[in-house]
Amino acid sequence: MLARLPLPYLLLMAGVATFIFCLYMDRWLKIPKVTAMFFVISVGCCIGMIIVGGLQYRPWSPEQMLVEYSFTLIGLTIGLIPSRKPVLKYCEEWRRGVRREKYEYSKWCAMAPVVSVTIMGFLGFILAT
Repeated sequence: MLARLPLPYLLLMAGVATFIFCLYMDRWLKIPKVTAMFFVISVGCCIGMIIVGGLQYRPWSPEQMLVEYSFTLIGLTIGLIPSRKPVLKYCEEWRRGVRREKYEYSKWCAMAPVVSVTIMGFLGFILAT
C-alpha cells in the first residue's frame, strides 16, 4: 500500500526516519562525531537494503525497501528508549575516565529493541505489499 506512493514521498519518509534516529542519538549521547557516524551508517544500511531487496528470489522494489527501512529505523529508535538511563550513566562515567570491566543491563533493555524492530518490521512488511 505505501510502496505505491511516489518515490519522492518515500524518500522523504526515509529521510524523516533517519533524521529522527540521528536527532535521538545526538540528544542521547551528545557526541557530534558519533551522530555523524550513525547518519552515515543509516544511509549505508538504506542503500544496502535496497540492493539486497533487489537480489532476492522474488525481488523487492526500491519503494518497498524504503518503506521497510523507515519502519525498522523508527522501531529501533523506539526500542532504544528503555535503555536510555543506563547508557547515559555509562557514557557519563566514560567521559570522566571511569572504565569498567563489565557493563550490566537489564534483560528488558536488551529485549526492547529486538521486539520493537520486529514489530515495526512486520508492520512495514504488511504496509509495503
